[in-house]
Amino acid sequence: MSPVRFLEVPLLLSLARSCSNAAGFFRIYIKPRRMGIVIGIDVGISTTKIVGIKNGKVSAPISITAADPITSLFGAFGKYLHDNDIDLKDVEQVMLTGVGAAYIDQSIYGLPTAKSQEFIADGLGARFESKLDHTIVVSMGTGTSFVKCDGNDMRHIGGIGVGGGTLAGLARIMLNTSDIKQVATMAKHGNIRNIDLTIGDISAIPVPGLTMDTTASNFANAQSDASKEDIAAGLIHMVLQSIGSAAWLASLGSDIRDFVLIGNLSLLPQCKEVFPALESLYNIRFHIPKYSQYCTAIGAALDYTINKKQ
Repeated sequence: MSPVRFLEVPLLLSLARSCSNAAGFFRIYIKPRRMGIVIGIDVGISTTKIVGIKNGKVSAPISITAADPITSLFGAFGKYLHDNDIDLKDVEQVMLTGVGAAYIDQSIYGLPTAKSQEFIADGLGARFESKLDHTIVVSMGTGTSFVKCDGNDMRHIGGIGVGGGTLAGLARIMLNTSDIKQVATMAKHGNIRNIDLTIGDISAIPVPGLTMDTTASNFANAQSDASKEDIAAGLIHMVLQSIGSAAWLASLGSDIRDFVLIGNLSLLPQCKEVFPALESLYNIRFHIPKYSQYCTAIGAALDYTINKKQ
């Protein structure tokens, strides 16, 4: 049962003739205003991710892909409300973030609407999901950005142009598809040793600090008749290794040893092969939270709830 507040209201005796000539009181029970759901929306150029947060819990995140950010946004919003049986009156706030948010200047269905800075949303969402507050957030989108989190201090410290866009573009040229899920499936049947050159391939003895199976050069071992499956494996390994190594380089000069991976690329099954090898190589730890692909949308919603409490 929800807590209640008590309000003592004077009642004149003249309204109750059976009572004595003294003033009496009766008690009215007033339920406090219930807080609504806060919706965070990460608007991409073609894909929109949306989550709801209520009472500190994430509710049924979804993503929608459309031809443009406006269509994607309103499609995702409508589907989210429908699938979760949410009325507009139940929504307390809508928070937008992501590159596509720049195209949105009006309120969403007349609801209170604001914007969250994307790098702050990355940090807040990753911290919430990973429970780590001393880390570098590695946001693997079209490119890759690095956000350093030290408690409540969250700042963008750089990035690289290698990411999901790189993988999709190279796959389009080399494999005749830009469907990353299809590339990942092909890669499961590929042999990375047919593509990459390792330390063991070029040195008869171990190199200090490197294992014999450490990648010495991506694609240096590829032949002109390489199978599509091998090429797919090579592309994914090259992109993920580049991101992981760049993240480690971004941490130099600090004592950070934990990295939180977010974005769609964190869902690739090859992450379970590539990042553990980098952990051993650099003596660091990579974390992939439950809702890794939705962390930016989660962070946008949290941006409102946190600021509201302050």
